[in-house]
Amino acid sequence: MQDKTVLVTGCSSGIGHCVALGLKERGYRVFASARRGVDLAALEDAGLEAVELHLDQPASVAAAAAQVLDAAGGAIYGLFNNGAYGQPGAVEDLSWAVLEAQLRTNLLGWHELTRLLIPAMRARGEGRIIQNSSVLGLVAMPYRGAYNCSKFALEGLTDTLRLELHGSGIHVSLIEPGPISSRFRDNAYAKFMENIDAEHSVHRDNYQSMTARLIREGPTTGFTLPPEAVLQRVVHALESRRPRARYAVTTPTFVFGALRRLLTTRQLDWILRKASGGGSR
Repeated sequence: MQDKTVLVTGCSSGIGHCVALGLKERGYRVFASARRGVDLAALEDAGLEAVELHLDQPASVAAAAAQVLDAAGGAIYGLFNNGAYGQPGAVEDLSWAVLEAQLRTNLLGWHELTRLLIPAMRARGEGRIIQNSSVLGLVAMPYRGAYNCSKFALEGLTDTLRLELHGSGIHVSLIEPGPISSRFRDNAYAKFMENIDAEHSVHRDNYQSMTARLIREGPTTGFTLPPEAVLQRVVHALESRRPRARYAVTTPTFVFGALRRLLTTRQLDWILRKASGGGSR
């Protein structure tokens, strides 16, 4: 796979870190992105080619794309868009700036990076674009509105891109995980404390249950899988002659994906409210 160059974003921990190392072990040339110097150094120590990337900054996205293309001689085979965070909070407590920040990192940065790499894939007549979405791109849950918004938008943008790239040799896939072991909750808790005025919110009581979940040690559900479960789908999306448009990961994704097709909106809303437990789950 040495002629197969792949860029993986969000590699400081969790899914991105696991996928970058897993692809390197399979023989891919892997460029792995992170924001902080300490994480970039760790990626280099692991034998990866580290790329500094701040997805919320257009200039950083452009520089990262140029760095990868220059190092790879203009050739790139795969892109796994993964770098993201979750901004908890009730929709009515999300300011313009907070929601915009969520979309800049989780959607707009991905779009710009993808757009900058597509010409190189077109020139080779092949490529794989893999977007790490979520079960929350299929169904919405309370107190996750900003993240829901980013993933629902990603699903629509990716579906459109897949249609437009038909016949180009570039395949586009969505991966839709449910709960995966990572630092996601730690980062979400930090964003909640930074951006939401819980004390003066009408949702204050539910926020107490939600923050207890975010700071709880270990998995919050028995359905949580390790990041290797996502790696398996990424490998298939990169190597299959006919990669799938969507890859469901974890039981909740399969269940909620089926329920949204079978139930009325009112019935599904009831289940989602119960499943959320007022933010406690």
